Amino acid sequence: MSEMLKSSGAMGAATLLSRVLGMVREIVYARFMGDGMVAGAFQLAFTIPNLFRRLLGEGALTAAFIPVLKEKEKTAGEAEMWRAANAVISGLVVAAAAVTGLVLLGISLALAFASFKPETRLMLELLRWMFPYMLLICLTAVFFGMLNSRGHFFVPALGAVILNVVMITVVLLLAPRWGATLETQIFALAIGVLLAGAAQMLFQLPTLRREGFRFAWVSPWGNETVQRVVRQMIPGTIGVAAFQLNILLTQGVAFWLDPSIVASFNYAVRLMELPQGIFGVSLATFLLPTLAGLAAEKKMGEFRATLGQGLAHLIFINGLMTVLLVVLAESMVRLLFERGQFTAESTHRAAFALACLAPGLVAFSMVNILARAFYALGDTTTPMKISLFCLGLNLVLALLLVGPLRQGGLALANTLTSWLNVALLLAALRRREGALSLGVATQKLGAVVIASALAALAAWSLAQRWGIWFDAQTFWPKFGAVFVPMTAAAAVYFGTAVALKVSSAREMVGMIRSRLAGR
Repeated sequence: MSEMLKSSGAMGAATLLSRVLGMVREIVYARFMGDGMVAGAFQLAFTIPNLFRRLLGEGALTAAFIPVLKEKEKTAGEAEMWRAANAVISGLVVAAAAVTGLVLLGISLALAFASFKPETRLMLELLRWMFPYMLLICLTAVFFGMLNSRGHFFVPALGAVILNVVMITVVLLLAPRWGATLETQIFALAIGVLLAGAAQMLFQLPTLRREGFRFAWVSPWGNETVQRVVRQMIPGTIGVAAFQLNILLTQGVAFWLDPSIVASFNYAVRLMELPQGIFGVSLATFLLPTLAGLAAEKKMGEFRATLGQGLAHLIFINGLMTVLLVVLAESMVRLLFERGQFTAESTHRAAFALACLAPGLVAFSMVNILARAFYALGDTTTPMKISLFCLGLNLVLALLLVGPLRQGGLALANTLTSWLNVALLLAALRRREGALSLGVATQKLGAVVIASALAALAAWSLAQRWGIWFDAQTFWPKFGAVFVPMTAAAAVYFGTAVALKVSSAREMVGMIRSRLAGR
């Protein structure tokens, strides 16, 4: 059985718990603040420091740091590896603290001397509270990378569970007591973000200590490891995270047009990130140290095979998820969010964004994996150049589409440019490696397309019949409107894929059978 599936599956279990709790957090958010101006201001303000989690925790820092750490371990031993880690941590603390201080000073001066619209002032005030989260999450990212390099994937992935538990608790217990209006209660969530960031960082430390890590200040000035990580991280910040940077830029445009667009789009993004995080991010996180080790040992045949196998698994799993998110978009949003401040009109807006965003699910995840392949090869420049081009194109498309299509325009712009990003990364990787063949990933692509089409037809047909049979205004009819078509579509998808001899389907079915037999 594929070690890749087992390892990414173990991490995926932890990520599943985190993503499910993240969805619970979004459900309580929707009930508490809906998708109006306050929700838009909070979500845009949180997007800015949270961008560093996406860039560092799931992107550029770990992409640059893990190969260096693995190399130090292999060539210089554990003592030098921990010293290199401490140098990076020391440099990160200095840099992040300086950036945080400058940003807080700039926001404070702007609020004191400039005139803003009420929604912009609220967003800046919330950002001033939440921006120090950046420092906490940068440290969490380093600890995450260190644990990954030592073969720990499950425990670091649980760190996000802590963040979600804290935020859910704050929304349910603290926010209602923070003030009389939503405009004042929302600041409780800003405080919760800081508490959650600290808890997530501290959660990693016990496992690190058991591995032998002890923090000691190592001057980052002139340190060879720090310089190398920074050189690789700067282009990688753009290269691996075009999607996250796109979200920040396009949400800024949308907030200027109408703050409610930001909230509607964000709920769609959170729904799409559930399958992306469970398998796509988990698989990419597993692949980076694996590919880095193969590249360091010059085992390029295994490197190519591992990359192709990873892409094949990703395309197969996320193909089904794409079908479900597109066909059942409105049913999913209604089941999860439509209560409290989140109205039926809110459901229509978020579902439209989700249906436009979901066709890019496979592309969003493939960008993560392909960028990590370049990083494992020591090339951070190529993904940066490609992502810069796609980033500029995304901004142009968003400006053109957000007016007529609102939140759907933002989603469609992200989907189109992410697929272009994939195409350019694949072309560049083939040119670089020459003999690189992704036949493992593409040889059964036609079979996956057929399985997807049949699954979509099954889901759509059952969803239509369910709407005739039941009035989905209470919980159980809403639940059935999602899970009855979803179950049927999944059965059709896997059955068709197994019949057409898709290797990923056969491996996954075999893994499930072996575990059931073991029990």
